[in-house]
Amino acid sequence: MEISLGKLAFDIDFHPSDNLVAAGLITGDLHLYRYTPDSTPVRMLEVHAHTESCRAARFINGGRAILTGSPDCSILATDVETGSTIARLDDAHEAAVNRLINLTESTVASGDDEGCIKVWDTRERSCCNSFNAHEDYISDMTFVSDAMKLLATSGDGTLSVCNLRRNKVQAQSEFSEDELLSVVLMKLDEDRIITGSENGIINLVGILPNRVIQPIAEHSEYPVECLAFSHDKKFLGSIAHDQMLKLWDLDNILQGSGNTQRTEAGGAVDSDDDEMDLDDDPSKINKGNKRKNANNGNALGGSNNFFADL
Repeated sequence: MEISLGKLAFDIDFHPSDNLVAAGLITGDLHLYRYTPDSTPVRMLEVHAHTESCRAARFINGGRAILTGSPDCSILATDVETGSTIARLDDAHEAAVNRLINLTESTVASGDDEGCIKVWDTRERSCCNSFNAHEDYISDMTFVSDAMKLLATSGDGTLSVCNLRRNKVQAQSEFSEDELLSVVLMKLDEDRIITGSENGIINLVGILPNRVIQPIAEHSEYPVECLAFSHDKKFLGSIAHDQMLKLWDLDNILQGSGNTQRTEAGGAVDSDDDEMDLDDDPSKINKGNKRKNANNGNALGGSNNFFADL
């Protein structure tokens, strides 16, 4: 299935229990689509969420709301059913908000272009912790729930481990010559992951031995920006610089590739290292940010009542 978004997309996320997929666009718009295996996806919502690009989109509160982040330094919560604004924090960070992630039922984390990670408590309706973990933009984050640790990658070429119980940056890797663009957790018994690359090819890759098993999908030579699994692991979603959102039936695309068993924590990795389209104002390009070229944000200020209605 293919969805023409009309504009470049920065992020996608699937609803945790329903056949819905959200996309954040360079225009600042948020799109929500309902999909079924045998019909064309239908757009359910189109919301102009931000004055600048919508870099991050995540379903929260069991899928009742969508959280979005932007280079305008705001974080917005939008009601999935009505498209109405639940709450907005205009000065969530001092720099552009680049990534969002769910942690627990009552906490989410956001990462910005200057390497700062903030944890938001939805019950207390405020920022409960902040980590100055990196020297460059936060490119990706993932959460180790058992250990209550947040892993983050950055344009500074390092991987950090933030301990949420001790409220400190527990460890940081040595510097890499290249920017780190993605971080994914995998169980020890998994032997394959799915990767997207700058040539538009989506590959099935073996872990041991480390090799490309076979290409399974493509975006016609346009760099792949993001990959995500649907809630039931039946579909793989991908966005690329061709302004298309594609939904791939995993049973179909993995036929003939050997064992097609999919586990709940299966790895979908974005390995795109090509330069990204710029936000509207070229004078605001953030240094070194290949994946989300955009401006730095405004000064921190703002409300502690962001989650008052969530």
